Amino acid sequence: MVARTLLLGTAVTCPHAAQAAITEADFLDEMPVVLSVSRMSQPLNEAPAAVTVIDSDMIRASGFRDIPDLLRLVPGFSVAYTRDNTWAIGYHGMADAFSRRFQVLVDGRSIYGSAYGAVNWGELALSIDDIERIEVVRGPNAATYGANAFLAVINIISKDPGQTPGAFASAQYGEQGMSGLTARYGGDAGDLRYRLTLSAQTRDRFETDVLEDGNTLPVKLGEETQTYFLNGRADYRVSATDEFSAQFGLTEGDWQAGHSKFPEEPGGQAVSAQYVQFKYRRAHNADDEWMVQAYFSRNNLESPNQPELCFDMAELEVVVCPGGVPSPPRYVATGERLEAGIDQLQQRFNLEFQQNKRLAPNWRMSLGAEIRHETVGGQRYFDTQDKLDGTLGRAYANLEWRARPGLLLQGGAMLEHHYFTGTDVSPRVALNYTLAEGHTLRLNVSQAYRSPTFFEQEGKLNYYTTSGLQVQQVIAPSAPLQPERILSREIGYVGQYPAFDLQLDAKLFYDTISDYINSSGSPGRYTNRDDYTVRGGDLQLNWQPVTALRLSAQYARAFIEADPGIDRDLARSAPRNTFSLLARYDLGQGWAASAGVYRSGRMKWLSEGDVTQAFTRWDARLARRWKWLGNEVEAALVGQNLGEDYEEFRDTNIYSRRVYGSLSFGW
Repeated sequence: MVARTLLLGTAVTCPHAAQAAITEADFLDEMPVVLSVSRMSQPLNEAPAAVTVIDSDMIRASGFRDIPDLLRLVPGFSVAYTRDNTWAIGYHGMADAFSRRFQVLVDGRSIYGSAYGAVNWGELALSIDDIERIEVVRGPNAATYGANAFLAVINIISKDPGQTPGAFASAQYGEQGMSGLTARYGGDAGDLRYRLTLSAQTRDRFETDVLEDGNTLPVKLGEETQTYFLNGRADYRVSATDEFSAQFGLTEGDWQAGHSKFPEEPGGQAVSAQYVQFKYRRAHNADDEWMVQAYFSRNNLESPNQPELCFDMAELEVVVCPGGVPSPPRYVATGERLEAGIDQLQQRFNLEFQQNKRLAPNWRMSLGAEIRHETVGGQRYFDTQDKLDGTLGRAYANLEWRARPGLLLQGGAMLEHHYFTGTDVSPRVALNYTLAEGHTLRLNVSQAYRSPTFFEQEGKLNYYTTSGLQVQQVIAPSAPLQPERILSREIGYVGQYPAFDLQLDAKLFYDTISDYINSSGSPGRYTNRDDYTVRGGDLQLNWQPVTALRLSAQYARAFIEADPGIDRDLARSAPRNTFSLLARYDLGQGWAASAGVYRSGRMKWLSEGDVTQAFTRWDARLARRWKWLGNEVEAALVGQNLGEDYEEFRDTNIYSRRVYGSLSFGW
């Protein structure tokens, strides 16, 4: 079974009763309910696009403690840690260090970065213990979420405070500098439910010393990070139909960075992120509700330990000053003009309205509107102390018509005005046809687009002498860019085989991408390039042959066909085959064992990545739960990559075997 989610209608109209009564066992024979495709609650087989649901049981069994790692459980996804506490994620290729082609949401709040397109996973003020489920829409979904819901939508849904009563603490400690401590307290007072979580996490991702390019001296990698965060959520039941929710989060981090091969890069980063989020919802039932949501987020990254930089006129490159003021032909790059760290600031204010309505017994609709203002700043990559900003507006509608039993027609569109690219429309049409009970065929055609980021459109990286004379331009602003566009065609099948306790979800797809945004030339400028295609298929299988055993398997095969003149690395960015398997077994007496296998073919990571060879990763987890003085206790031992070492993103990023232990208490 992919997941068992809460029944939305029950949870909305009577949240206390739903949380008290619903357990995972209630959903062993149910088709999962998903919320993220059309913004309407739908069984998985009636959704207009392919969806993978990662539930809390899968999260725990995987042994992963970093949220991006969980996407290894989704067919077609490639996941790698890059450096500087950043992650690279791709879906059927096009994977780079910024994850630019996904929309990522946490409880409806977008965390997609508008400055560089990066998803700042390391700055999330969210404990993996507080995640209820993750819904991944595998394919374009701009008809529902607008620009940047280009290849997929990743919707992270946290636990309701009613699901986390009392106190909880967990600690992890293990190899490769891995340690973590999380404390949480949840409670209620009348119609108020609340939760507060505090966490501290330390990581040191890879082998520190690696050999590169035949050198006898090892390359030093600085990747130790310390991240602290606090978040809170409070839900207040105003009446039988109305509820008000408030959330906040604070993150502070001290991240080591740098590479001895590139001494001009910053040696450390100070991270600071904050958000507040408010939501008011009136729900008579799951098909008759409206919601108003507002949030503000701020992400700031500073590099205070940047070395003094000079420009070598003979070699035409930036170097670290050898000490003091160098004599000609070298010039000191002034900190006032260059501010050579990678300081950056991103702020977002978002206001959104959504309404779900049943128009007739066989008609449902979801509609809404959204306005967003974004501000970015960064002296190094925009060459200005002024802030850049823009405002975008959206309006959307999704319509569902049950033409007759077994035949569901769905259509939707997003109208959006973006500050760089003007007005665009993203439509989708889907048909779900029940071939026989438990067997559904899905046809889906959709169009989406990705707007250029501030850096792609207005990025500027210059080097100056101390007198202010420009000596080199590395990045120049682009001519007005068009958004990238994707036309996606999909044939899907969702099947249930009760006699075998099996669920199957498969799809074939053919995507055409046009106006691909890529940089070229010297100085570098982003331009729209030619078209290319991506085709292949996804398969996910969930099997529970006996009550104690559950298996989830995922497989994907993808091909990119592109003119080498567009980007010679593009066609290599999709591994031909990816596979994952997560097996969970209840041993009895509180004991549970799980094992994960993750296989990826050879691929080329875009932007600053390398060609990485095919690898197979083996993980295992052994845990026991018991009662101690009336309190819930769980101890676990997790082994990651128990086979051979492999490369992630760069050939210097060597991921080796590591083991950690975990202990948690609930009282």
